[in-house]
Amino acid sequence: MDNNNTIAGWVLAGGIAALGFSILSGKYFHADKNERPETMGFVIEGVESSDGGAEEVPMSMMLAKADVAAGEAVFRKCVACHTINEGGANGIGPNLWNSFGKSHGHVAGFAYSDALSSVEGNWNFDNMNAWLISPRKYAPGTKMTFAGLSKPEDRANVIAYMNAQGSNLPYPEPPAAEEAPADGEAVAEAEADAAATEVAEETVAADEAAAAE
Repeated sequence: MDNNNTIAGWVLAGGIAALGFSILSGKYFHADKNERPETMGFVIEGVESSDGGAEEVPMSMMLAKADVAAGEAVFRKCVACHTINEGGANGIGPNLWNSFGKSHGHVAGFAYSDALSSVEGNWNFDNMNAWLISPRKYAPGTKMTFAGLSKPEDRANVIAYMNAQGSNLPYPEPPAAEEAPADGEAVAEAEADAAATEVAEETVAADEAAAAE
């Protein structure tokens, strides 16, 4: 009987030792491995996620600091299809002299696509910006194959240059910045915040007193 107890004790001790060794070895071999997070991925500062992009700056604000000379350089991408001098000939695309304020199909003798000529309204700074972002999105079915300009500053500069070629329309006023509250309003807001804080503190004190009773 004593022998059986001794054997059972050694078996139990061996099992405990094996379990402990297994736990220790597992911790050792996984010590330099990070646990898999529940949610994969992480945020890199300065990089926008695909959930949404930065809000588009109004073209009126971009035009306020636009550079006509820089716009002329950007326009070099367009000269294979367009002229922009007064009386210039049409090419693959229409002559672009004095385009702003004119209808989408204003150049006589040029065979515009129905997709573009049927767009209502005249060329202005905002719809030219939309056109330069993506002609195909602005007028689905257009014959224009230009991929578009992705940089807002490039679009603003080339729009400023185009406007200087015969149109010379005044730029729209940038949106007004939000005004800071007047001194009286600021004081009233501060007093309201202080009163709300005082009420909250009195409520907490009352709750603590009730709990103590």
